[in-house]
Amino acid sequence: MACFLVPMMLAIITTILQKAAKTLAEKIKLGLLNTLLWGGVILLALEHVWHGEVVPWPPFLTAMANPADIPVMLHEMATIGTAMAVVSVAVWAGINVVSYLMPKIVAVKEVYYKKPPEVV
Repeated sequence: MACFLVPMMLAIITTILQKAAKTLAEKIKLGLLNTLLWGGVILLALEHVWHGEVVPWPPFLTAMANPADIPVMLHEMATIGTAMAVVSVAVWAGINVVSYLMPKIVAVKEVYYKKPPEVV
């Protein structure tokens, strides 16, 4: 129903941080995290619109129309929305770790697996 709101809030925060601290954002590849988060938010919002869970008239979320559905919506936001945000951050962190370690691994391989010059 509204699980995309949790990653959206994180995306808004990271976008503001990216604009405020440009050098730090470039160093930690915050733009990549923003791309992951905003892409997921857009796809989920479209999916929710497709299934009629989000509508273009107030209260916008169909779960808000019936007060009995609000606890279900909040539970979905707390579980699924938080899980999606955590997975996005974990993927971003993994990409950062790999991009940090890859040049070091290549340098070590070049030292240990250097081919002897060919004899002509």
